[in-house]
Amino acid sequence: MSALFSPLKIKNIELKNRIVVSPMCEYSSVDGFANDWHLVHLGSFATGGAGLIITEAAAVSPEGRITFADLGIYKDEHIEKLKQITDFIKAQGAVAGMQLAHAGRKASHEQPWVGGKQIASDQPNGWKTVSASDVPFTDTEEAPIALDKAGIEKVKADFKAATVRAIAAGFEVIELHGAHGYLINQFLSPFSNKRTDEYGGSFENRIRLLLEIIEEVKQVWPSENLLFVRISATEWVEGGWTADDSVALAKILKDKGVDLIDCSTGGNIPNVKIPLTPGYQVEFAAKVKKESAILTGAVGLITEPHQADDIVKNEQADLVFLAREMLRDPHFALRAAHELGADAKWPVQYERAKWSK
Repeated sequence: MSALFSPLKIKNIELKNRIVVSPMCEYSSVDGFANDWHLVHLGSFATGGAGLIITEAAAVSPEGRITFADLGIYKDEHIEKLKQITDFIKAQGAVAGMQLAHAGRKASHEQPWVGGKQIASDQPNGWKTVSASDVPFTDTEEAPIALDKAGIEKVKADFKAATVRAIAAGFEVIELHGAHGYLINQFLSPFSNKRTDEYGGSFENRIRLLLEIIEEVKQVWPSENLLFVRISATEWVEGGWTADDSVALAKILKDKGVDLIDCSTGGNIPNVKIPLTPGYQVEFAAKVKKESAILTGAVGLITEPHQADDIVKNEQADLVFLAREMLRDPHFALRAAHELGADAKWPVQYERAKWSK
């Protein structure tokens, strides 16, 4: 039997296979609202056989958006369209997840296809960003405002309120975005966190915001639902966040009730050389899984069915997250099942196209 197509039951939620659609920003919203693009985009992965489909980063506040066109979950009016999307995903036998995010100092940007540069705070579609410290991402960007205690409390409250909305919208998995140089990651990293209070300095202090956000989220998130955290398992530079830090964090998160660590890397320090080879981040998912005994997800240049199957078979990760390959082929899971000799349920509308064994 294909390991990739073995079901995985976590608590009372069963994923029909180990294939996860990784969060991928679409930069196609107005004021945070999902629309028909998101319905078709995410719905195609559901008809394509993926076990878990996670939305793009959904900003927990307007100032938490990467761009003015990001998906959001910062107002109750966002719920209606998201509920339509989760209903469709569930009708195809998949599980719907939402990534909750705050971009911090990497907010207030143009859409990538028009250059992606930061928009000055005094320009249309721009705003003042916030972070752990007043350290800009690059020398050409505005310095963010270092969050004070009131600002930190607002961030925590925003994540909590977004979680309540995610429940109403029908999501059964939420993933807290603690990677890629966004706000939580900015607190974790000694490169972006220069604070001298209880949120800065030591490892214990730098992880404090993430732990407090988890505490707030768990007050409202149903115990039977799943809580993931995405981390950048290494910053790829000396003196930065390390794989050993990730293991130490994962052990704490497991004790706090986190169900899975989604192991990505980088994103908080510009111009870092990263060895972009197939599956280049799998080793971190394997290390965190082995040394902290928590479920992990592997992501990053995973493009082939046998490659994905081997990751699960060799116990390097429990779930395989795919992004660009899903854009190329939203029906990757159906193709992978055929190539691996596994059974996969096709939508009845598509059964005439099934490959013969």
